[in-house]
Amino acid sequence: MTVTTEKAARATTPRPALSQDDRRHRLAHGSRRFLLYVALVVVGVLMVGPLYWLLSSSLKTAGDIRSFPPVWWPHKLEWGNYREAWQSAPFGNFFVNSLITTFIGTTLEVLNAILTAYAFVFIRFPAKRFLFALLLAALMVPGHVTLLPSYLIVSELGWVNTYQGLIIPGAASAFGAFLLRQQMLTLPDELIDAAKVDGAGHLRRLFKVVLPVSRPMVITVTVVSLVSKWNDFIWPLVVTNTDSMRTLPIGLVMIKSSEGYVNWGAVMGATVFVVLPVLIVFFIAQRYIVAGLTQGAVKG
Repeated sequence: MTVTTEKAARATTPRPALSQDDRRHRLAHGSRRFLLYVALVVVGVLMVGPLYWLLSSSLKTAGDIRSFPPVWWPHKLEWGNYREAWQSAPFGNFFVNSLITTFIGTTLEVLNAILTAYAFVFIRFPAKRFLFALLLAALMVPGHVTLLPSYLIVSELGWVNTYQGLIIPGAASAFGAFLLRQQMLTLPDELIDAAKVDGAGHLRRLFKVVLPVSRPMVITVTVVSLVSKWNDFIWPLVVTNTDSMRTLPIGLVMIKSSEGYVNWGAVMGATVFVVLPVLIVFFIAQRYIVAGLTQGAVKG
């Protein structure tokens, strides 16, 4: 009875009137939140809109794709676009080549970045600062600058139109090494000291102590590397010269130019084949990507 009486008393007690400043502050706060939500909706539409148009156009007839005003949903689902996209070029070979080069290339690049970052943080060696300055300088060099030297080296080695020619030149990543180095700098010194006391060597410290703590950033670097290699167009175009070694991005261009006219439905279907694996990987790893990009602070 006492509790019920107290609740009833609180319910009937008039709330103090808000001052004009408080009302103005709440109104300004509500306006800011409203504008923020509007901005988020606009950005979301701008980002999701092209993806929706891609998926819907891959199921449209040629008439629906070319119609104006645009048809936002196909009048008839044209599933044959996917079959035509797969048969217009040796898409099976392209898919296998992309899987092989992306998986092996990403594995080598991430492993290289992990070892490089660990060395810069936890190992003392001569010219360490100078070599790190070179690493930072490498971040500022556009990839197209190294295209011709890389091709000349691959050509001298006889690796043109081979898997090693596709993979090895991209097996190092200054960006990934820099990100992992900055993250490893934030690790508590007590973790490494405890591992040293237990008699752990560098490899054991790396795989038993450093990597488990750095997992979000490692996954972030992995996804960035994977997407970059999966979507790479210029280098596979330069270093391969037969359909048996081409990758998916080149296959898209081949499908677009394989007929006298452009069948945009088939092109959109082929694009879905290329984009879908990357989207699946992103949705699986997105929480690790956010954690990796927000993990820790830069430590000098």
